[in-house]
Amino acid sequence: MKRAALLAMIALVTLQSAAACSNKKEDDGTTPLATTEELPALVIRDDTPNLLLTWIDEKGDMHVELEPAGVPAEGRALVRVVVSDREEGTKGLFYVADLTKKREDGTYAARTMTRRAWEAEVEKRRSAYLAKIAPPPPPPPSPSSAPSGTQGPKPMQQPPVTSSDLTVIIYGADWCKPCHQAEDYLRSKGVRVVKKDVEESPEAAVEMRDKLEKSGQRGGSIPVIDIRGQILVGFSTRAVDRALAKASSGTAL
Repeated sequence: MKRAALLAMIALVTLQSAAACSNKKEDDGTTPLATTEELPALVIRDDTPNLLLTWIDEKGDMHVELEPAGVPAEGRALVRVVVSDREEGTKGLFYVADLTKKREDGTYAARTMTRRAWEAEVEKRRSAYLAKIAPPPPPPPSPSSAPSGTQGPKPMQQPPVTSSDLTVIIYGADWCKPCHQAEDYLRSKGVRVVKKDVEESPEAAVEMRDKLEKSGQRGGSIPVIDIRGQILVGFSTRAVDRALAKASSGTAL
């Protein structure tokens, strides 16, 4: 009897221990680590060399500057920072800084932002601007406004401008969607395209800035497109077609 009672007690203790352990979550190797991805710490100054600073205006257009002093007040609160001799901040995680908050030692602290969050901010501003300038929808046509069976004149379509003899330079960045759209559009017309990444190449950034200044368009957004000396800021199919037509006629520089 004593032996049976002892065995019963051991069984009870074992069951209680098992119940207690079942309330604890075991790490079987499949539980993701609760870590937050962060880039290494980065601080910059007004005179930090090899900087590429990208800011967003109210239209959702992106502009590139080489030093903090070049960023206007409207864009200083959120500026993407790339140090051209560092790989960090050029992939899925970006450095961003608030240039309105200079610390006592004269530095600005950069924080981490995902590429997706940056692109979402660009799209948010672009959508808000387009919604603000969009004209009100026209009123529906009255049934008696036009005779039955008649149609208005069809809009004239411009013939596509193509030239396999042209080489166009696009200054942009890997993450810039309009830059890729401009490249695809030009290639669809048989135009040779040379891409220059202003974040990967400081020389390309300086070259772009010089062309902007000579054309009176300092601080332009990307892409910046050079079509035989015609400097286009941003991507517009209509502007590209006009520039290609002028370049094909031999009247461009």
